[in-house]
Amino acid sequence: MSAPKYFLYARKSTEADDRQVMSIEAQLFELREFARKENLCILTEYTESKSAKTPGRIQFNLMMAHIESSREPMGIISWHPDRLARNSIDGGRIIYAVDTQKVVSLRFPTFWAEPTPQGLFMLQVAFGQSKYYSDNLKQNVERGIRQKLRRGEWLTKGPRGYVNNPKTRNIEPDPVVARVIELAYQEYATGRHTYHSLSQFLAERGLVTKNGTPLGKFAMYHLLTNKAYLGLVHHKREFFPGSFAPILSPALFESVQKVLASKARPRRSKVRHDFPFTGLLRCGECGSMITAQFARGNGGLYRYYRCLKKSGSCSQSYLQEALLAAQLQAQLKAISLPDEATTAMLEQVEQWDREEKVSSGSHVERLKASEREAQAQLAKLVTLYLDGDIPKENYLTKKEELLTSQVTLTHKLAAARHERKEWVEPLRAWILDTKQAAQLASSDKMHEIRDFVRKVGTNPNLRDKSVSVSFCPPTEFLRAQATDAPFTHPLLPLARKRAAVISDQVQTCPPSWTRTRGHQGISLAL
Repeated sequence: MSAPKYFLYARKSTEADDRQVMSIEAQLFELREFARKENLCILTEYTESKSAKTPGRIQFNLMMAHIESSREPMGIISWHPDRLARNSIDGGRIIYAVDTQKVVSLRFPTFWAEPTPQGLFMLQVAFGQSKYYSDNLKQNVERGIRQKLRRGEWLTKGPRGYVNNPKTRNIEPDPVVARVIELAYQEYATGRHTYHSLSQFLAERGLVTKNGTPLGKFAMYHLLTNKAYLGLVHHKREFFPGSFAPILSPALFESVQKVLASKARPRRSKVRHDFPFTGLLRCGECGSMITAQFARGNGGLYRYYRCLKKSGSCSQSYLQEALLAAQLQAQLKAISLPDEATTAMLEQVEQWDREEKVSSGSHVERLKASEREAQAQLAKLVTLYLDGDIPKENYLTKKEELLTSQVTLTHKLAAARHERKEWVEPLRAWILDTKQAAQLASSDKMHEIRDFVRKVGTNPNLRDKSVSVSFCPPTEFLRAQATDAPFTHPLLPLARKRAAVISDQVQTCPPSWTRTRGHQGISLAL
């Protein structure tokens, strides 16, 4: 019988060009050298980059089709049996070709096999070991993934805003990119941005694609909906708590999701009209929303606001936009403070803040001392009991008393460490709001006026061409004082002398400012 001709088959497991890039080239070199030494005639070479765990390899199927349709017996040269098959179907196909004399020779530089019962048995063992290795590797990988999920570790390359730490095998926020992403969320939460404008906002701050171009729409949607920024890990349609630091707060993330949901079904309009006060006011008679429209008159085009009349008949008439804006500006002027007043009040707030830090530190030290004393008493009690100086009943009673006292002190200490007079920051924000109100009262930026009224006001109504807005108690107090004479006004000084009156007025207020959450957001209440 003449010597058979051989098909050379080389394979690497991954399809990525940057991994195992030398594997096929090394196999070809070794196999060609092996064929030259053994005087083997290579008819065709087949190479591919694909896993052999499942059937369906194109080059392997093409080689087997040539072998099965050949009229003369053929041979196969490969580096190892696991290069030919790691699944039962492809392995059985090769063994059946050997049984039917379609393949009369299998040559491997690292493995010996011949078409005999013993050779076929060894070949089956080799294919079985290859399949076992593949299955076992899958289980090991899945077990490792489950363990990483239990530890809250990120599984792959970190998303934008995070960097992989090889020491901790986890991700951590990038100081610069994470801050840019947080700013992007804050900007989009205002509702003024589209995907395109927000991608330009990110590009100006250095967040672009690998090619240096702004992020596309899909990338922007993924960035704005990625729950990894909340510290969650997503795996197989399920979220797990992560052990890495989040970039965003839940409140900011939810506000962006609401904006995305509101823009999911945009209005079908060919022309986008600029009506700054739509969606702000309700009709004071029927409760419907106030809408806007154009109207021509006196040789010009004017914008008017009116009731939608969704609840039935309504007797309210139209109001021109200029008159509506003037009324809102008057509302803001009534709750505003001049720069001199806000400067004096902010200085007083800073003084209170420093005093609170000193007082809080002294309180924590007293609690620590009491906790150490309770621990010492408990240790002394245990020593007395072990020495037999006190009976067990007295020991248990006193121990329960000391443990209860220790738990109470621990709770008070934990509360004291986190305690902060919550009126300081809201009071500072309220003072700055009054300063901003003074600026907007003389401004023509309609959209900023609308946003500020939404922030500080609640229940804005329009009835009989008159705008009414409710404010939080301190602001209502400020508006009520605006009706007094200038020289008796305690919160609107017109000179440096009146600025001292501001500090005295605020200082006499009890330090019981607390946060309340209403339609206007975080406000102040007395």
